Amino acid sequence: MEKNTPSSLILDGHKLAWHHDRVEAWLRGERIAPITVDCALTRKCTYRCTYCYGQLQANDELNMTRDVINRFLDDAAEIGVKAVSFVSDGESTCNPHLYEAVLRGRANGLDMAIGTNGYLLDDGRLEDILPALTYLRFNISAGEPRRYAEIHGCAEKCYHKVLETIRKAVAIKKTRGLPVTIGLQMVLLPEFRDQILPLARLGRELGVDYLVIKHCSDDEDHSLGVDYDKYGDLVDVLKEAETLSTADYAVRAKWSKILSGGRRCYNRCYGPPFIIQFSGSGLVAPCGMLFNTKYARYHIGNIAETSFKEMWKGERYWEVMNLIASDRFDARSMCGSLCLQHKVNEYLWGLKAEGRTPVLPQGEQPMHVNFI
Repeated sequence: MEKNTPSSLILDGHKLAWHHDRVEAWLRGERIAPITVDCALTRKCTYRCTYCYGQLQANDELNMTRDVINRFLDDAAEIGVKAVSFVSDGESTCNPHLYEAVLRGRANGLDMAIGTNGYLLDDGRLEDILPALTYLRFNISAGEPRRYAEIHGCAEKCYHKVLETIRKAVAIKKTRGLPVTIGLQMVLLPEFRDQILPLARLGRELGVDYLVIKHCSDDEDHSLGVDYDKYGDLVDVLKEAETLSTADYAVRAKWSKILSGGRRCYNRCYGPPFIIQFSGSGLVAPCGMLFNTKYARYHIGNIAETSFKEMWKGERYWEVMNLIASDRFDARSMCGSLCLQHKVNEYLWGLKAEGRTPVLPQGEQPMHVNFI
């Protein structure tokens, strides 16, 4: 059984040990369905965050209609996908079909999740979607209204609206005894140091389940100018933030990535067959790092034009997966830093390149097990 407490959250690692059968199938060379699909329903966004990686992912956008979204969710369930998170290169609350999509996916047996800035999230639909969600995560990188507006590129009124939505979501969860996890995520740049403690305190006051503090990814050309060497100066304040945790509220820094210097131990990419990403344009690519049109050699197709099931069964899907797992691709120099698949890649590299033995599950099943 899954233990539904903050202490059982894995926020700096992966959960492949609990998907041993699919790992073994992959090691045998079988064509596996992804466990998790991370996607957006649009490339639009209401904010202009200073650290936004989405601005580096421009590609041709097709219309994510109700029919396209429903077909994808039906396909995902049919081929064996276990979880879908509406978290990618766009703000999915800009798509009017988001709420129906959550309910459709859950009805299909998929674990569903949303990551959002929360500004357009319809408070009136929280009662509908919270029972269907595994988690609802608010992306918030400041605990004070003025700094929130500066960092997220929005008006201060957005801060107050988002906090009210969070409070309503927490109240509904507690009143109805729902298992959904409600959390906050801070994308941390060294210059946001002043907001670490205010945000950690705010999270506890709001009654959410956790605050996770993560690094900021950059592309291979360092377009965002992230200085990974400066993260080491934040260790003391991050540790102080973690002391604000309680039995019901976890503050966690993603230490392994924050202190990694932006470096990888692997040069091939094995993770996307297990956790793949779609752009809000409908584009299917191995990961968000490769959405931009200049990476067209890694693009598989678009779910607005071709069903995901058909795409997954087709040769192009596996040509791309095999390419990024080959010596023709070097993850250290040909894509951005510390991607969504990073921890999964570290583990699979150990199995494939270093001959390690797959890890079997130890202890209780963690929360959000299908969001690997």
